[in-house]
Amino acid sequence: MTLDEDMRILSGVELFRGFSREQLRLMAFGAETITLAAGRKLYAEGAPADCAFVVVQGEIALYREVGGTQHIISVERRGAILGQFALIADGERLTGAVARTDAQVIRLGRTMFLKILEEYPELAELLHRRIAADLEAMLDRMSRVMARLIE
Repeated sequence: MTLDEDMRILSGVELFRGFSREQLRLMAFGAETITLAAGRKLYAEGAPADCAFVVVQGEIALYREVGGTQHIISVERRGAILGQFALIADGERLTGAVARTDAQVIRLGRTMFLKILEEYPELAELLHRRIAADLEAMLDRMSRVMARLIE
């Protein structure tokens, strides 16, 4: 994909709403496009997290493994961002992710993202609010799924 195509895709991600063209260009410049065949794992639950992924095409299933069985939490499509918390902090993946169909994602590394926040500190507060709200919503979804599994 071209830099302009990556910028266009990134501009459609809710987390990056309000980013300037230059900020999107910096992110796209440091991004990597990955193609996945259906069934290929993008990352495992509990794996170290140092990047986020934006779904370009196809479907990516997020799952939790319980008793050796994968339980799908959600299926993400074009424009969804996966693992956004890894852009700002060390941690482990809270879910696993696997391609349900042939898919393509953009990998965004933490190092480049933090450089952008250093260069544009006004974005840090905006992103903090958005990421905190997204984390709360994801934890709520996971709690509901886990409650159904325990019943």
